[in-house]
Amino acid sequence: MRENSHSKSIEVSNLSMTFRSDDGTSVNALAPTNLEIEPGQFVAIVGPSGCGKSTLLNILAGFLTPSDGQASIGNEAVAGPSIDHGVVFQDYALFPWLTVLDNVAFGLKSQGIGSSERKEIAMRFLDVVSLRDFADKRPRELSGGMKQRAAIARTFATNPSVILMDEPFGALDALTRRFLQQQLLKIWSESRKTVLFITHSVQEAVFLADRIIVMTARPGRIKSDFLIELDHPRDFSSDSFRKIEKNVFDSLDEELAKTFGLAGNQLQGD
Repeated sequence: MRENSHSKSIEVSNLSMTFRSDDGTSVNALAPTNLEIEPGQFVAIVGPSGCGKSTLLNILAGFLTPSDGQASIGNEAVAGPSIDHGVVFQDYALFPWLTVLDNVAFGLKSQGIGSSERKEIAMRFLDVVSLRDFADKRPRELSGGMKQRAAIARTFATNPSVILMDEPFGALDALTRRFLQQQLLKIWSESRKTVLFITHSVQEAVFLADRIIVMTARPGRIKSDFLIELDHPRDFSSDSFRKIEKNVFDSLDEELAKTFGLAGNQLQGD
């Protein structure tokens, strides 16, 4: 792979977001939030549906402007989308009229990289995600898992400093999801990019991340911050893995109860 640019830190300071509709009503999606992520960290965010996880990621990606506070990447305020902030969505966002190779190479053109080098870099990343044989196919000819592998290859190919991932494996079957988790860890272990990863799966968060951030029910704020000190590869069935998983679920239960209007002990089965 190409020589990596250094990873960058992520920082949000008193960040909040309120959405206002045409009829004048408003929804407070994100309460004042503070978060620091060190360069090269893999951080997962979990929380109830509608708690502001995706809102936070979209602010960091430059797609939304916060109502208050500031988001910074590498000590520079986020002012809009940037090729240096790679984003992977659940719905792949591939260009249907381009081949897989051209999709992966697309961002490289805007960086002023020549045609032959673009192809070389793109093929290298297609090798990493085991898609070399599908380089000349169109997205419609790929399975969902293959499309997501192409999207991941495209994001890492531009050598961004941070990777923002919004439930990238949420729509995939269990076996494909497990394979892509392993592929993502392989790429991350080689590149050591800063990764912010949103998921509804606590098990996935424990399997992948250095840190797990638990958010409260809406309006979202940070409730818990778990440092995961397990070596990779991680064993889902190990006592240490399951203990961390339980601790994260314990932190989430009260927030899930608020979301669904339940008493906390109903989630515990009491």
